[in-house]
Amino acid sequence: MKSRFRIKGLDCANCANELERKLQKIDGIECANISFMAEKMELEYNETKKEEIIQNVKKLIKKEEPDITIEEV
Repeated sequence: MKSRFRIKGLDCANCANELERKLQKIDGIECANISFMAEKMELEYNETKKEEIIQNVKKLIKKEEPDITIEEV
C-alpha cells in the first residue's frame, strides 16, 4: 500500500535523505521517499500494519526532527 504525506518544516535536503534512510528501517516499510523541494513524503508499506507503521513513522519524525509536521493527502 502507498500513502502520500505533505511534510513541512524540513530544513535541508541532507536532513530529508537522513530521515528517509531511518524511515526505511521501520519494520513493515518497503520504501520511503522524501522530496525536500516538493515537501512530500511517500511510503510503501504492508497494508495489514498501517496504523502501527504510521504511528512509528510519526514517533521517528518527532524524535529526529521535532519541528516537522506531516499530513496525509
